Amino acid sequence: MTDTRITLLSPGAAPLDAAALALAYSVADRSVTTLRVNFITSLDGSATVKGLSGGLGGPADKLVFDTLRRLSDVVLVGAGTVRSEGYGAMRLSDADVEWREARGLAAQPAFALVSGRLDLDPTSDVFAKAPVRPLVLTSASAPAGARTALGRVADVISCGDDQVEPQRIVDTLVERGLTQILCEGGPSLFGTFIAADLVDELCLTVSPLLEGGAGIRISHGESDAARRMRLVHVLESDGLLLTRYARRR
Repeated sequence: MTDTRITLLSPGAAPLDAAALALAYSVADRSVTTLRVNFITSLDGSATVKGLSGGLGGPADKLVFDTLRRLSDVVLVGAGTVRSEGYGAMRLSDADVEWREARGLAAQPAFALVSGRLDLDPTSDVFAKAPVRPLVLTSASAPAGARTALGRVADVISCGDDQVEPQRIVDTLVERGLTQILCEGGPSLFGTFIAADLVDELCLTVSPLLEGGAGIRISHGESDAARRMRLVHVLESDGLLLTRYARRR
């Protein structure tokens, strides 16, 4: 862990070290399925600056980002976010691998991409340099040619007939023993999980930045009911607020 100071938002709180930060984001029972979503937003509600989320964050947000990956069984990302954010192969650091193996976890979490159209490049580093064969979650109606091409570098799984269904995504991952699911976006995928009432946790970083209104929200879609969450904690680092919310069940 770097010299970045992350503290509980309370008077006199001491900085959290790597172990304390992992504990702050750990779940009580890993056998219980948890769909956790991680996002960052500006003070005025934007998920991006100039089209990318990276302009909002800082060292503390990166530490939480890495911690959440370390704790997960699978990292789930929409294909649009993979393209727009320039994802490469998902590979944890040696220290994170050692931490996971000491606790009986797989060395690397699985990486799952959601794409209804299979608009993904099978030669990209996402697949070519992946330490674990990725999963591609799609629909049965996805283009057959793209399915064949991606099937050479990933496990391509149908999670619905005409569209990718959020409950089928969760069920598919859990059937593979991947109960701790970390979703890193994008907004449309997050929106479908909200609408299906599948979000168990939201880890939201609030950046001390006013973006100006050009950026997108962290979720997009339609839902017929508001979802009440409870606050688990608020951490602070150099003006960044690092929050964890859990679903009221």
